[in-house]
Amino acid sequence: MTSLETAKLAVKILNDKKGIDIKLIKIDGVSSIADYFVIATGSSNTHVKTLADEVEVKLDEAGISVSHIDGHRSDTWIVLDYVDVIVHVFSEEAREYYSLERLWQDGEEMDISDID
Repeated sequence: MTSLETAKLAVKILNDKKGIDIKLIKIDGVSSIADYFVIATGSSNTHVKTLADEVEVKLDEAGISVSHIDGHRSDTWIVLDYVDVIVHVFSEEAREYYSLERLWQDGEEMDISDID
């Protein structure tokens, strides 16, 4: 599976679990840390954890293992590192505070309207 396919699958999983304001940002041209960021917001700390857990389980079922997870104890910002794809799941407050979309504005926001 390509990194784009992995990123789109993560978007679909987050969408299916009612993730809020999901973004897919292509960063391979501006950074060497990954090819894509997937960013989503949960409606509560419990929802943040549920979204992150669902991404981990469903991608694992698809044969894609997470390399590293950070933030599982905080439930305000959980990062799932799939090497070429990094999934960020935020609480509303944390997403506003860290503003990754602004920090990575040189990346290309991908159209995800066809992912359902």
